[in-house]
Amino acid sequence: MSETGHSSTTAAAPQRQAKPRRGRLSVRVRLLAIALLPTLVVLPVFLGWAMVRWNDKFDSLLKTKVNGDLTIAHQYFSRILEHSGEKIDALGRSAEFRDVVGQRDPEALAGLLERRRQELGLDFLYLVRGDGTVRAASPEGARPPLSRDWPIIAKAMAGTPETGVDIFDHADLAAISPGLAERAKLELIPTPNAVPSERTVEDRGMVVHTASPVRLPDVPPAALVGGLLLNQNLVFIDTINDLVYRQASLPEGSQGTATLFLEDVRVSTNVRLFENRRALGTRVSAAVRERVLDEGRIWLDRAFVVNDWYISAYEPIIDSRGARVGMLYVGFLEAPFRAAKVGTIAALVVGFLVVTAGSVPLFLRWARGVFEPLERMTDTIGRVEQGDFSARTGATGDSDEIARVAGHLDDLLNQVQERDRQLRSWNEELNTRVAERTQDLQMANRQLEERTKQLIMSEKLAAIGEITAGVAHEINNPIAVIQGNLEVLRMVLGEKADAAATEMKLIDEQVDRINQIVMKLLQFAKPDEYAGYADRQAPDEVISDCIPLVRHLLRKTEIELVRDSRATRTVLMNRTELQQILINLIVNAIHAMPEGGRLTLTSRDEDREGTEGITVIIGDTGVGMPADVVARIFDPFYTTKTRQGTGLGLSITETLVTRQGGNIEVDSIPGKGTTFTIWLPV
Repeated sequence: MSETGHSSTTAAAPQRQAKPRRGRLSVRVRLLAIALLPTLVVLPVFLGWAMVRWNDKFDSLLKTKVNGDLTIAHQYFSRILEHSGEKIDALGRSAEFRDVVGQRDPEALAGLLERRRQELGLDFLYLVRGDGTVRAASPEGARPPLSRDWPIIAKAMAGTPETGVDIFDHADLAAISPGLAERAKLELIPTPNAVPSERTVEDRGMVVHTASPVRLPDVPPAALVGGLLLNQNLVFIDTINDLVYRQASLPEGSQGTATLFLEDVRVSTNVRLFENRRALGTRVSAAVRERVLDEGRIWLDRAFVVNDWYISAYEPIIDSRGARVGMLYVGFLEAPFRAAKVGTIAALVVGFLVVTAGSVPLFLRWARGVFEPLERMTDTIGRVEQGDFSARTGATGDSDEIARVAGHLDDLLNQVQERDRQLRSWNEELNTRVAERTQDLQMANRQLEERTKQLIMSEKLAAIGEITAGVAHEINNPIAVIQGNLEVLRMVLGEKADAAATEMKLIDEQVDRINQIVMKLLQFAKPDEYAGYADRQAPDEVISDCIPLVRHLLRKTEIELVRDSRATRTVLMNRTELQQILINLIVNAIHAMPEGGRLTLTSRDEDREGTEGITVIIGDTGVGMPADVVARIFDPFYTTKTRQGTGLGLSITETLVTRQGGNIEVDSIPGKGTTFTIWLPV
């Protein structure tokens, strides 16, 4: 037997060794993964995530920068409008102007307007009366376009100084000065990505238009009107550029630009088309035009400007009528920033590759010093499992933890070899003892068979006794009712024998009920074989039939009966079974109130989980039950009545309810009472 036991052990060993090798990686692979995973996987993923985050933040900072630049340009442009209005208003209020107007000398007034126009840097200046006639104008021969309904002049005539941006047609500019019309005229240069257009020339002018009311004694209401043409106004646009992009405000190689658009045409810009030619007459891209001019939103993003990519900011320009007529632009060349980003990313990648190239060989060397001794130990264990108990790992040449484990493994193998020798010896001794004990075991088995037969017979007798006790308990309830009604008969009978007819009938019914109880006992044992006749029953009617049967018990203990009948549905059930359920619960409730109390009988319609049904509630104000009693109340033969009852009443009640597809629940509080809730499907 020792040889057989040893061979079976060694044969099973290779199978146990093979299972983990199919589903798990070797120590070498796992150690290499531990060594290289942080460097070749985790670190690149982290660097990639960091570079994406850094790139987003970098782009966000560029947009914030250009947004600040646009704010400065907007403030300067607003200051130009405000300053122009202040200069015109100051001229209209000056003593010199009043004196000249009061002299009613047209030549003197024209000379004053010409001189002050040049001093103020305006392109035109004139005095218009309230009837629409020009009293004097500069430059000489100017015919201002008063036929158009300018909101700025109308407000000035009403007494309010006003300044804004207005678009003058070519004819309007020519009427003021042919030089202005010529300055505003620009040939449109075909521009990639712009909205297709058949126009070849832009000859309208964008004008800073300002007017101030003139109120002088003996002079009809008038307005002093001036204007500054922004088309090809290089001083204006270069001043914006110098304010926004001061020297050294951008990195080397970048260049700041500013532009004024009339609709989508560059009419004043320092963006270069060629080295010495400004990009006047070029147009903005369709995407920028749609967002800024069509939708009225600010553009803060990169955009292709003429011939290169710029970090750009555009905002719409609104004229005096509230229409979007142009755009103000500032931006700076993207290429230096893009080169800086690429250089930074390249430096990170090169640094990562250098670190990887220097660290991976070192990690591999360290890992080799770990997995080679482990592989030797694994090979030793495999040889031992195949039956070679003399296999040993041997010295590893190191003094680290793995070397100590290898030495400990060899010590354990020495102990295993010694234990194997002892087991072989003990195996022979065990075989002898087993043969001796086998004979004793056979005798014990025969005795166990005899005891089993006796136990089966005892169980049968116990079951018969329990059933007999249950039948006796269930018969007691009808006999109690018969006895109660006999007491009623004794009180009622006398000379009027007919008055006892109802009680006699009840006696007959209870005798029949004795037979039904026996049947119910059988139903409890085999409910599927002894199911009675079922018909539609109204629970309230059955409750009404049960009350006379227990009325004598109610009178004995002065119990108040309260009914709440709201059920309108019927259930398909044997009437006697339903009556038995209700009587069992009512009698138990009465027994729970020996000092009197209140018995509540409630019925209502109730749906549960989409199934129509009826709920009947029997509640008392009796002694109640603790939680441990409630947990076992429906167990067969479990009872709290020490001198009466067998514990089958509630068990049979639960069986009848659940067989009907319903359920019964109990809620009891010691000292306050108990409530049984029965739900039956219709």
